[in-house]
Amino acid sequence: MQGLLVMNEFGKTESFLGLQQALLQGARGLAMGLTLRSNAQLLFDASTGRPIEPLPQYDYCLFWDKDILLGQQLEGLGLRLFNPIAAIALADDKVRTHLALARAGLPQPRTIPVPITYKGLGYPNLAFLEEALAYLGLPLVIKERRGSFGWQVYLAHTREEAAALLQAHAPAPMLLQEYIGLHPGEDIRIYVVGEEPLAAIRRQNPHDFRANLGSGGRAEAYAPTPAEKELARAAIRALGLDFGGVDILHSSRGPLLCEVNSNAHFQGLSAKTGVDVGRAIFSHIRRILGR
Repeated sequence: MQGLLVMNEFGKTESFLGLQQALLQGARGLAMGLTLRSNAQLLFDASTGRPIEPLPQYDYCLFWDKDILLGQQLEGLGLRLFNPIAAIALADDKVRTHLALARAGLPQPRTIPVPITYKGLGYPNLAFLEEALAYLGLPLVIKERRGSFGWQVYLAHTREEAAALLQAHAPAPMLLQEYIGLHPGEDIRIYVVGEEPLAAIRRQNPHDFRANLGSGGRAEAYAPTPAEKELARAAIRALGLDFGGVDILHSSRGPLLCEVNSNAHFQGLSAKTGVDVGRAIFSHIRRILGR
């Protein structure tokens, strides 16, 4: 069985390189062939839908990127992507994620998409912010709809801070979200493969409202409750993912789905829990392909 691993050409940080090695090792552990190519090495002619350089025959593609157009082009060649590109597209846009979870009736923080504006215009009229603040309250979480590692997530304590954040990041598509402050700087990450919750960590950051390890958070192994496991399964199912990381917040209303990550890095989670997530992903691929 021969597979294609697609990763981003421009992600060369320690975390990305470690992930790359973990995936290649996972494939080797199950004697599965895996060829690494970056998105910049897979150029397509959009007028024909064909690659400009012929691609070898692959049995599957592990698509560990968010280059949606490239994923659609690869699927157009008949290649089975893990995760499917439609599912990655849902997970990559936080508002579309929330809409898909809402259709499945799953609990989430209250979330309002920010009206779209145009470059150079910003928000000369912020009447919508007043209405959102009356509904969501303060502090207020502001997120860019596309982002990773918590880098594009902000917290406004006042109306003035919220307005300044919106103006500073326009015209990036954004959302406004209620702040869940029961356990500040803490969340639960559950890694699910094939609807099986494999392992979980509790992430805590005493210095930031974001629990992400990339923002300075610390992690420890965590035993999720049956309700949390089922919530993670349901989230993966709602987005159509083969695998992913599900982030859960504890609130006075019970566990709430914060985000679902189709391309979640898992090295830290594996180190804390001893679970070989990479091997589990390739075992799932073999089951799906019937090999």
